[in-house]
Amino acid sequence: MSLLGIDLGSKRIGIAKTDELGWGAHPVCVIARHGGKRDLEAISTLVKEHATTAVVVGLPLNMDDSEGRAAVAARSFAKKLADHLGIAVYLWDERLTTWEAQEILNRTGVKTGKQRKVIDQLAAALILESYLQAHRKEGE
Repeated sequence: MSLLGIDLGSKRIGIAKTDELGWGAHPVCVIARHGGKRDLEAISTLVKEHATTAVVVGLPLNMDDSEGRAAVAARSFAKKLADHLGIAVYLWDERLTTWEAQEILNRTGVKTGKQRKVIDQLAAALILESYLQAHRKEGE
């Protein structure tokens, strides 16, 4: 099973993918947001390139489990993406993944200016890794 993970932002889309065995997640790239079909096509290209069987889109829930504007936008995007790709698109709780990605980059000494280039793809990897871990536990 080959999955892509998506951290959907207003300006950038972070992309991660599973390793060959489907056990871990690794950052891939960041796509600049253009909106509409251009974003869907950019992801479609990556889905084909990585022989992806499903996509996991981060769902930015509030800390009290409620959904704000960003979560509504993520749900809408995931629906459009599923229709466009014709493969399964799952939503997954992404609370604190951007914060966690920033903490990882700070601990590893990546300078603040360079973090913008990798933070979204690292957040996507954290979303995908969380999804994989939860589903491994279900399968045990």
